[in-house]
Amino acid sequence: MAAHPSPRGVALYFRKLGRRTQVALCQLPLFLIVSIIGLVTPLTWPTLLSSPAYVAGLALHVLLFVACFLTPWERLHSSAYLVIPVLDLLGIGLLRNGAAPLLPGLAILVVFPIIWLAASGMLVRTNLVLSAVGPFLIMLPSTVAKFPHFTAADITVLLLFPLTMLAVSLAIRFASVNMRGQQRELQEMGEELRKLLGESREREKLLMTILDATDVGIVAVDSNGNQLLANNMMRRWQQAAAPAGAGPSEGTEQHVFAQDKITPLPPDKRPLRRAMDGESFADYLVWIGEAPDQRAVSTAARPLMDDGGRLTGAVVVFSDVTGLVEAMAANQELVSNVSHEFRSPLNSIIGNIDLVLEDSDGLPESTVRRLAVVQRNSERLLDLVSDLTLEASSALTIHPKRTDISGLVETSIGSAQAQAERSAVALVADVPSPLWAYADPLRIGQALDNLVSNAIKYSPDGGTVTISATGTRKWVRLAVQDTGMGMAPEDAAKVFSRFFRAESAREAAIPGAGLGLSITKTILERHGGAIACASALGSGSTFTMTLPVESIPGS
Repeated sequence: MAAHPSPRGVALYFRKLGRRTQVALCQLPLFLIVSIIGLVTPLTWPTLLSSPAYVAGLALHVLLFVACFLTPWERLHSSAYLVIPVLDLLGIGLLRNGAAPLLPGLAILVVFPIIWLAASGMLVRTNLVLSAVGPFLIMLPSTVAKFPHFTAADITVLLLFPLTMLAVSLAIRFASVNMRGQQRELQEMGEELRKLLGESREREKLLMTILDATDVGIVAVDSNGNQLLANNMMRRWQQAAAPAGAGPSEGTEQHVFAQDKITPLPPDKRPLRRAMDGESFADYLVWIGEAPDQRAVSTAARPLMDDGGRLTGAVVVFSDVTGLVEAMAANQELVSNVSHEFRSPLNSIIGNIDLVLEDSDGLPESTVRRLAVVQRNSERLLDLVSDLTLEASSALTIHPKRTDISGLVETSIGSAQAQAERSAVALVADVPSPLWAYADPLRIGQALDNLVSNAIKYSPDGGTVTISATGTRKWVRLAVQDTGMGMAPEDAAKVFSRFFRAESAREAAIPGAGLGLSITKTILERHGGAIACASALGSGSTFTMTLPVESIPGS
């Protein structure tokens, strides 16, 4: 269906026409009607051709229409063309009075010049005078001709017709003023919109310049996966991820691999798909591209919501962390190699000291004490080497199965009993039996031993260490709480970082390498669980481990 032209479009088209054409178009409707009347007059009212006034009226309208084209209006005053509708009033008066009483209705033609004058914007008083006086003078001759036999109908027509034309003029005048006001408002709105559009384009250009200047890839997609925005770095990532020969409309995440750099990620695990599903994540590591040009990329995503809270898209950020990942792998390999080289001589030292101490009857007491110190510190050094080896291993494996946590707690308390007695610490267990979880008993036992040992170690003045547990249909929560020295909240937030030690522990000269809790956190995360710390200086600490009751897919 063809679209209708808007009033604004018609106005713009009219302004493009020449002044002569504009005047002629305004005169055209009245000229057409008068021309039709003139053509049918010889057939319908032949007697009117003998009326000089009637013939003069027809001739005047023809001359006025021709004058619309011949007069150089563009050289005259801007309101000079209004002489045409004024002379139209004269022409209509000649027609009407020359055709009376056969065609008294010709007076209605006065509405055309009245509309023209009212819409022209000429002076209000002049317009109103012409709108009332013109029709009055047109109606006056036929009324005067009936003198002195006036009727009420004659007087009514004489007065009512000019008043009606005056009302028409006022209505058109008000509508014209209102339309001009609306046009000014539309023009102002158009200017404002153009200004806003220009500012928006400038801001968009600035935004894209900033995004292209960053060294991370940024892409915004809608809920259907259609790309809304991408910077230059992101386009390079998409080219690296796309298979050779793939077009721009084909998948851009074909060569995205898991952390082993070999296993292709399934579609629902890829960053863009996760983001489109409404997930919010950070530090999600993937490998992009094919060997030997694979790059490690850390991804983060945030969903986009509308005012109603509905998902409309997502923004995903891709950061190249290949150098960092390779540096960490080299560091882990170095630590692993050094730890391995330390282990053999340390085992030899400890073994020989054990043999000497077993046959120490003939040794002086001071020598035995010194050998005991060497033995204790060698064992401590061996524990540190074991922690370093475990921490450096990126392949910390777990073998979870249905495990009774209460049995692990009982075993851990038994192992820590001697240490607790030396430190005057009471061990209390509040764990229901049985308490089932899906866990690796060796690794969770290791994590629990570490937490209980720490709780005793950081309670140098005695106290109580309580091991409690609760379970739900999905999770088991195991808490180790002590009444020891505690730590500041800002230290509690960093306690799971490698090699971190709280200020309170350093001031109390409590030995440790700051690796145990980092290893414990790794063990819990490999189970699909988590660990948290709550602590305050002088009020002890509480470490809470969360384990799944059933197997978690992908854990």
